[in-house]
Amino acid sequence: MINGSDQFLLYLLLHLLGVFAFVNGTSSEDDLMKKTMESFSGYPNEPSTPSFLSVDVETLQVQIDELSSFSDTPAPSVTRILYTDKDVLARNYVKQIMTNSGLSVREDAVGNIFGRWQGYEAGLAPVSTGSHIDAIPYSGKYDGVVGVLGALEAINILKRSGFEPNRSIEVILFTSEEPTRFGIGCLGSRLLSGSEKLASTLMNTVDAHNISFLDAAKSAGYDMDSKQDISSVFLKKGTYSAFLELHIEQGPLLESEGVSIGIVTAIAAPASINVGFEGNGGHAGAVLMPNRNDAGLAAAELALEFEKHVLQSGSIDTVGTVGIMELHPGAINSIPSKSHLEIDTRDIDEERRNKVIEKLHESAIKIAQRRQVKLSEFKIVNQDPPALSEVSIISAMENAAMVSNLSYKFMISRAYHDSLFMSRVCPMAMIFIPCYKGYSHKPEEYASRDDMANGVKVLAITLAKLSRE
Repeated sequence: MINGSDQFLLYLLLHLLGVFAFVNGTSSEDDLMKKTMESFSGYPNEPSTPSFLSVDVETLQVQIDELSSFSDTPAPSVTRILYTDKDVLARNYVKQIMTNSGLSVREDAVGNIFGRWQGYEAGLAPVSTGSHIDAIPYSGKYDGVVGVLGALEAINILKRSGFEPNRSIEVILFTSEEPTRFGIGCLGSRLLSGSEKLASTLMNTVDAHNISFLDAAKSAGYDMDSKQDISSVFLKKGTYSAFLELHIEQGPLLESEGVSIGIVTAIAAPASINVGFEGNGGHAGAVLMPNRNDAGLAAAELALEFEKHVLQSGSIDTVGTVGIMELHPGAINSIPSKSHLEIDTRDIDEERRNKVIEKLHESAIKIAQRRQVKLSEFKIVNQDPPALSEVSIISAMENAAMVSNLSYKFMISRAYHDSLFMSRVCPMAMIFIPCYKGYSHKPEEYASRDDMANGVKVLAITLAKLSRE
């Protein structure tokens, strides 16, 4: 008699052989499975789909819907900001699911949550997976959440199959992937990756209501008094053998091309820049056009120059956005005396992206001189390097899609994710699933049950393979 773990691995082998046979026209998958099972077990065994391949997508959808109710705005929107009451309730909800799944649960000083399925080889570095559950104002209920609740369902699939991992498998709920409250994206995973700079910065960081990061954390039950408390969350390189993240694409390609699975080969390098101009201002009617030093028009001109630099990079992978443009005093009959821009640019090629930033700075200086305004600020807030997915994990994901008879494509992620920073701890890769019209960060965000089930299945099979290596 063979145990559940052997059945699982055997089934993967059978599927791989079946794909090979199908391509070469030698046999049907069912016939090959039956013959191989008979040979392996010593007696006839009718083929059937093992329970581990059956995703309980109805329960998964119920959990996603229930989690979305922890929101500061009414349905269908979701607003869940770091360390608020709704965030705490949502965290408790996920911790309960982890416990119900038989995982050991712990939290670190900033609220990263870990649910571990203990493997047989305690000395081996675990395989990890996960994402985030915080949500920007008036967003949707699938961003990040699919990667957390879907990961828990992937573990449940393996448990139902009787599979037993050699390496432990750990699901991570990352604190504050979104920069909504304190202006810092991927806060939890940045800290896990060992960012001393961030640990120092957080000691004096406040939100828009002048509530400090430390006080906000304390209100949610995370008591930190020193930089040492914050840096206690740092992970050593190699803490995990691998990290995988399941996520909605947040773009339209998979849906429009009818592809089930996206295998992410690289995550674009994001950079954020703050720019400010100062002019003289004045009355909109009294100051003649030749005599104006308009900070607002300087900002507008820089925005258009920035677009030109991005388009001239020579690659479609270079993208740029002027997400915020603020004018002071902000009256229809007053010439802007101050302007403030917040700019985002990304690329999978760090050097190419950095050239765009250099050209942006040059343009800002020239515009300020030509319009006789002051360039009061040009600050690179962050300039993260890109992350490349690990080839062996990509291969495992590809095989998982193949054995599941799912179409797939290789693609890059221009949105950054916690995976970007986990790549500094261990090898990583991501799985994308389609989402309706590519919508994300809005209430219309949606992933179908079938697409979620496909993603969870590929994640489960990949986790199983990596946990036995």
